Amino acid sequence: MTGLLTGLTLIVAIGAQNAFVLRQGLTRRFVLPVVLVCALSDVVLIAAGVAGIGTVIEQAPWAITTVRWFGVVFLAWYGVRSLRNARHPQTLAAAERGAPTRRSAITTALAFTFLNPHVYLDTVLMLGSIANGQDHRWWFAYGAMTASICWFSLIGFGARAGERLLATPRSWQILDILIGITMLGIALKLALG
Repeated sequence: MTGLLTGLTLIVAIGAQNAFVLRQGLTRRFVLPVVLVCALSDVVLIAAGVAGIGTVIEQAPWAITTVRWFGVVFLAWYGVRSLRNARHPQTLAAAERGAPTRRSAITTALAFTFLNPHVYLDTVLMLGSIANGQDHRWWFAYGAMTASICWFSLIGFGARAGERLLATPRSWQILDILIGITMLGIALKLALG
């Protein structure tokens, strides 16, 4: 239970990855592959942290710095793209037609996952450290992994509940603006360290 709650507190914050999964859920395009990529990536990273990989990462700060700058570029690009999409608002049906291919959806999900240094800090270092301080570290890890699987499933497949809210072009315009600002804000935060 401690692992589940700790995992939820780290993953529930709306960030780049969550916004992308939500958008895929709203358009109903490649939701299962995107949810699987994000959830299974977290499972692997949490397991790596509990297994002690965090110590290796702490010894190679250049790796986090490299990921950080790739993340800055990717998030800035995606933020600008979202703001450009807001200039030409669409309906949900148009968004479904303009959705990416399966391959690009999976590639984008992988980029949002592995080009975000906060993913490594949260899953490998923080959850790994907390888990290793527990009497039953792997039970803690299973709880955190369960939190990730449940969260990505909820926002990916639960997004359909918000379908009515996004039935108008104006709603999509607001969503694209919010996503764009969020992405640019995260990119700026990463760039400033």
